[in-house]
Amino acid sequence: MEMSFGISDLNPETGAGKEWLLTNGIGGFAASTIIGLNTRRYHGLLVASLQPPVDRRLLVAKLDEDLYVNGKRIVLGTNQVRDGYAQRGYLYLQRFERYPFPTYTYRVDSVFLIKRILMVRGENTTVIHYRLLNPFQKKLSLYIFPLVNCRDFHHTTQENDWPFRQRLIQDCRVEIEAFGGSPHIFMAADRAGYVQSPSWYKGMYYSIEEYRGLPCVEDHFIPGYYVIHSQQSEEFSIAFSTQKIAGFDYSFLEKGERERREMLLRKAGSSDPFVQKFVLAADDFIVERKSTGRKSIIAGYPWFNDWGRDAMIALPGLTLCTGRFEDAREILGTFAQNTKDGLVPNMFADAGAEPLYNTVDASLWYLYAVQKYLAYTGDYTFIKYHLWETMREIIHHYRAGTRYGIAMDGDGLIAAGAQGLQLTWMDAKVGDWVVTARQGKPVEINALWYNALMFMSKLNRIIEKNDEYGEQAAAAGISFLSAFWNEEKQCLYDVIGEAEKDAQIRPNQIIAVSLPYSALPQKQAQSVVERVFDELYAVYGLRSLSPEEKRFEGHYGGDSYRRDGAYHQGTAWSWLLGHFVTAYRKAFNYSPQSRRIAGLLLAPLRDHLRDQGIGAVAEIFDGAYPYTPRGCFAQAWGTAEALRAYLEDVEKEKF
Repeated sequence: MEMSFGISDLNPETGAGKEWLLTNGIGGFAASTIIGLNTRRYHGLLVASLQPPVDRRLLVAKLDEDLYVNGKRIVLGTNQVRDGYAQRGYLYLQRFERYPFPTYTYRVDSVFLIKRILMVRGENTTVIHYRLLNPFQKKLSLYIFPLVNCRDFHHTTQENDWPFRQRLIQDCRVEIEAFGGSPHIFMAADRAGYVQSPSWYKGMYYSIEEYRGLPCVEDHFIPGYYVIHSQQSEEFSIAFSTQKIAGFDYSFLEKGERERREMLLRKAGSSDPFVQKFVLAADDFIVERKSTGRKSIIAGYPWFNDWGRDAMIALPGLTLCTGRFEDAREILGTFAQNTKDGLVPNMFADAGAEPLYNTVDASLWYLYAVQKYLAYTGDYTFIKYHLWETMREIIHHYRAGTRYGIAMDGDGLIAAGAQGLQLTWMDAKVGDWVVTARQGKPVEINALWYNALMFMSKLNRIIEKNDEYGEQAAAAGISFLSAFWNEEKQCLYDVIGEAEKDAQIRPNQIIAVSLPYSALPQKQAQSVVERVFDELYAVYGLRSLSPEEKRFEGHYGGDSYRRDGAYHQGTAWSWLLGHFVTAYRKAFNYSPQSRRIAGLLLAPLRDHLRDQGIGAVAEIFDGAYPYTPRGCFAQAWGTAEALRAYLEDVEKEKF
């Protein structure tokens, strides 16, 4: 499997927009662009997770190199300041390779420098391997400057914010303390020497942060430099970690990580390079949660924690489609363990605080995830003895009423919300402004509710030997069709409020078709799919609002007010594409033509994997042409749903 970029991409116009990601399985990560330019405050070689998978700190921003060839200095680092490019090392880049590890190849005359980056699984440790190829034995000196920090990954730092004390342990091993009580940064090299020479890199500029209306200039501390002098070809490594480095063997670490990834590909069982890229991307989102001792799912890189809704939507693609059934069990167990009053956590907070429960749909998506788990594994035993109590608790609290006004109404449908609350996935809020409040009975919530009751009815007959939920499921299905069908527009209302029905064309109605149990007759299902296709399809996802609506916003950018104002008002969401493809196949009886159309709908993602977060699917896209990717460059549910829909709806005639 290969994904490489040559000279035509290794320039600021193209390469600055293509980002790579490495993860360590505990929430830490490394990320930058294919030209080595950090364009976000989240970019860095070591973003450590101190309370896995959260409490993330930028410890090492990057390594910049100066190469001297026969005494001539060549600057290989690439950095921007406010006035433009301070260093233009991209001019010497010949190739960037994404797999198996991010690898930069520089050429200066006849000398090659190959720089490869690896993260150690289960540790906050990054290793950078250098290979100097010097076929004509020129006199070489390579100076490597670490740019270090010790800040929350959402923030920025200025010169002298902290004292940055360092202690030389041995010739090539260093311990750095940014301030009293801070996590220590350990640096070590296996061959290069180290020279203390404290200074600051001042004014590093992050173009994407400025686009997002956030602080976009930062200073980084340079404790000194590693150096190697030679007239031969050389090979050496430098490591950074939150724990002491007694010694390390790069070849051993690389071999172990290669074998682990090959095992993941074997488990997934596909030789299709398109699928294999998704399998490796899926691995980035599955993390250990220290507080539970079980697996969880990071919603997106570079800034999200593990969110309940996102995790449940993403679970089928990330774990079931990849054959990681044990991870699926752990993730379902993690969220079951933290369910309260029938509510699955909306988000796990940093620093051990209680999870947030302000969501009406996470619990219903949880039942969907269990449903998909059962479809893939047939594992009734695990559900009966480990999940059944939680599942029954969810249904009980939704029927009787729970937090945030979530309760079953007299018609058997679920109502939720109050003034100032945002409980569905359309949850943008700026100050007191809830952008898409959707108070009342949202369409996808009640589609999920009907699906949950039907699923629970089936399970209850097997586990409890009675049909406690069947009658209620049937009643909910009748009420759903009666309440939500919009005869005038031949689709579904988005929200049924106390006083009126919201007839804006939004993508939430597609969930009423895509779920395993749908209350819609085939004719209405086909009509919903057609309406969504005509007004909401935006190549890489579905728009959150039709361009025909007055409040439509086609571009996502600017400060938080402007961004959140557009987030669910026209911005296209990648995760919805998977449900759209599934809905299309279902509505048209899995016909051969629907299968061909499904393939055409997903085909643009083959190109997108080279666009922004290379090898993964972006969170969102502009709702207007040319559908530029925005938001998180690697999103769990977007990646997962693309993989699930491809395997279930394109590779198979019928799932």
